[in-house]
Amino acid sequence: MINDFEHDSIFTPEQVLENRGRVAIFIDGSNLFYAAMQLGMEIDYTKLLCRLTAGSRLLRSFFYTGVDRSNEKQQGFLLWMRRNGYRVIAKDLVQLPDGSKKANLDVEIAVDMMALVGAYDTAVLVSGDGDLAYAVDAVSYRGVRVEVVSLRSMTSDSLINVADRYIDLESIKEDIQKSPRHHPYTYRPLSGVSHQPTEGKPSTK
Repeated sequence: MINDFEHDSIFTPEQVLENRGRVAIFIDGSNLFYAAMQLGMEIDYTKLLCRLTAGSRLLRSFFYTGVDRSNEKQQGFLLWMRRNGYRVIAKDLVQLPDGSKKANLDVEIAVDMMALVGAYDTAVLVSGDGDLAYAVDAVSYRGVRVEVVSLRSMTSDSLINVADRYIDLESIKEDIQKSPRHHPYTYRPLSGVSHQPTEGKPSTK
């Protein structure tokens, strides 16, 4: 009986994955930057948007980042992002006693994911931060399908476990990396701050 059902299935597994409805994209800018750095590449954000949308109807693409208001190159990059399909949510970097800087945007990502439930069918979360697992679980119980995209070595198991689909950033590297001289802006979230990634989140958070 089960075998008969499988043979008579209306949709192939590929078609099921393609039936994503309306898509909302939530990108943890800092997490993505360090993942790209681990892969030795620079992201082409036009290609990234196309790859993550994958032909589906895009509601909105959010890009969350800490900013240094005095960094003109970064300001130029964020302006380019705003004019090329991204809604930028920025927070000023906070200087810590040890001299490092950070801007944690987990709350902003979680709130936006919850606030827009009902307006989108599939959430694409570009982050490996395990702190977002609770938010992913919450929106999934509201009927949202969640895809997590991140580098495996920087992705928390708890986040993968609550996602409907996990995509290793390395597997789509060829689709999203920047060609030489594509555009002049390069994303640098924390200039001059060293980074030692740990599972699930950068140490700068």
